[in-house]
Amino acid sequence: MADWARAQSPGAVEEILDRENKRMADSLASKVTRLKSDSDFTSMTGLLTGSVKRFSTMARSGRDNRKLLCGMAVGLIVAFFILSYFLSRART
Repeated sequence: MADWARAQSPGAVEEILDRENKRMADSLASKVTRLKSDSDFTSMTGLLTGSVKRFSTMARSGRDNRKLLCGMAVGLIVAFFILSYFLSRART
């Protein structure tokens, strides 16, 4: 508010308004980025929850699926390491 009282020319008022507008736009942009990352995290959590439920159901279904269950577990672990390797290479 003190800036408004000190402004004596129309150019100074415009500069103050511009500065305030840029500050508020930056604040809004950071809030939008934060909300997008929260949304991505929430959707990924839902996807993982569904996968864990299906995996648990298959594990409880009996001895017949033990080989399949072990194969899927090994496959998922290998896929995780391959994906993390490619992501680390893409960042550098």
